[in-house]
Amino acid sequence: MVVLLSGNGSNLQALLDQQPNYSYEVVGVISNRPDAKGLQRAELAGIPAITLDHKTFPGREDYDQALITRIDQFEPGLVVLAGYMRILTGSFVRHYKNRLMNIHPSLLPDYKGLDTYKRVLNDRQRQHGTTVHFVTEALDSGAIIAQATLEIAASDDEQSLCKRVQRMEHRIYPIAVDFYTSGRLSMDDTRIRLDNIPLGKKGYQLDEQTLIEQL
Repeated sequence: MVVLLSGNGSNLQALLDQQPNYSYEVVGVISNRPDAKGLQRAELAGIPAITLDHKTFPGREDYDQALITRIDQFEPGLVVLAGYMRILTGSFVRHYKNRLMNIHPSLLPDYKGLDTYKRVLNDRQRQHGTTVHFVTEALDSGAIIAQATLEIAASDDEQSLCKRVQRMEHRIYPIAVDFYTSGRLSMDDTRIRLDNIPLGKKGYQLDEQTLIEQL
């Protein structure tokens, strides 16, 4: 698979750390930002790290077409977004239909977009979490593969909540990717099957304690 990122690359690192335990292989990492730390993580792991700076292209369509060309040179079975902070064009999403995966820091379909921790706390919600989903042309709206849920503590602020959710992300993303690359996950229309059993709308469910026990 090829991983796209824009920043620190902590989810990339989690995927790399867990790679020996699962069926996937990261064969390339591409960033739209030359200074992304995730590129350094890829280089240290001996994986091709490519910069494709979006600022050097006249428009989004031109950039995404160049990105497709770079990705397809690796002939990947899956493209994984790991903190990739650009809105993808429809042509890009259609090109990788049902093989383009993202992780989002909320329990989708709730709290799409940015600032999820702040919004959840302001709304005094009792639960938060993270979602792995297929990418579609609608923002944060693709079929859900897996979710991890935690109970929000009275002492949680944005920073502590973010840290707890990210810890779950680093465990659930490799699991969800492995579902796909091992052939256990299949997709038809908008329904996902795991081991030929249809998953519910919320996908495969895990919670914070279960993930901690698995670490």
